[in-house]
Amino acid sequence: QVQLVESGGGTVQIGDSLRLSCAASGRTFSTYAMGWFRQAPGKEREFVGAISWNPRQTEYANSVKGRFTISRDNAKNTVYLQMNSLKPEDTAIYYCASAAIWLQTRPSDYPYWGQGTQVTVST
Repeated sequence: QVQLVESGGGTVQIGDSLRLSCAASGRTFSTYAMGWFRQAPGKEREFVGAISWNPRQTEYANSVKGRFTISRDNAKNTVYLQMNSLKPEDTAIYYCASAAIWLQTRPSDYPYWGQGTQVTVST
């Protein structure tokens, strides 16, 4: 079992950058694929991106491709979401999640979730 805790959210201006972190507990962190999702008020939770246990494999939603980057440090049991050129439509609660199978893009495919961290991009 993996326990996840996100941090790094906050309120930023349009065009700013922000880096989210997701700290995981559990000795098998390096064997899990890690995903980032977000949920805006009144909307369904959507896939942002994911990284495999092999850090060279990543996948992103079209809406964030070229602006967001996912990385992981298995020695620190941490996965990161670097967000650049932020837009108002990026405002949401951001969640990290872990799955044993690559590549999963549906929330229902991820059994383990963090509590989420709020990101607000103000106009």
